Amino acid sequence: MARVSLPALKRCAIVTSLWIALSGYAARGQQTPPAKPVVDPPKSLNHVPPTPIDKKAAELGDSTWNPAWNQIVAQALPPVLLSDRVPKDVRRFCPRFYVMTNAQKRTFWAYFFQALAGAEAGLNPDATVRHTEPKLAREEHVPVTKVRTEGLLQLTYADRQRYGCPFNQEADKGLPPDDPARTILQPKNNLVCGVAILKNQLIDLHRPLFWSNSYWATLRPGTLSYHIFAKQMTNPPAACGLHAEHPDRHQQGEQADDMDRP
Repeated sequence: MARVSLPALKRCAIVTSLWIALSGYAARGQQTPPAKPVVDPPKSLNHVPPTPIDKKAAELGDSTWNPAWNQIVAQALPPVLLSDRVPKDVRRFCPRFYVMTNAQKRTFWAYFFQALAGAEAGLNPDATVRHTEPKLAREEHVPVTKVRTEGLLQLTYADRQRYGCPFNQEADKGLPPDDPARTILQPKNNLVCGVAILKNQLIDLHRPLFWSNSYWATLRPGTLSYHIFAKQMTNPPAACGLHAEHPDRHQQGEQADDMDRP
């Protein structure tokens, strides 16, 4: 058997090491770059008109509706809220809803949530209210003194379990009640949750938009809260045809009986 000299072995080892190093370098150069996060493209929207309270707030220098919130609502809307499955009483403030384009329907819902936030929280995303209503306390399974509704749509932490809302009570502990960093006060979280609650009422429960047992008192006909909300619904998008077809429809709506869908 032929003997291999020591210099030859050294040269072989060096060549092997260089080959391994170059192979590793080439492999690193060919690595697939990390995937970029998927960002949903903006949903098409038309101009969302201001509600009466938004106009007044702008004059007084108070909290106003941020136009960026319209796109949050548009992104959160499931297709079913743009369909014919939306209850018929939507025509109370948007007579042409069923013949509108999806962009026009998104615009209506953006205006709707602006009106709801105006009636619920005066358009203040940091609004927090402590309630002493026994009914609300029973629903939340907490002592009366601990019931609190918060944010643009006046929601609660319990909505995380009921509707899958993106609130984190543990993370919010220790923060001041009006700290905008709290997850429940962040406009995106609050509005996304509101869309989920509305979808549950209209589609999952098959209830009308204006219902005596709605999550929000502002959507319960015959109440003072509903009267406040109805005043904010007097300037919906032109595509709704509210003033063109039924100039007094919003006044009729305030006086209409609460009709539950079967």
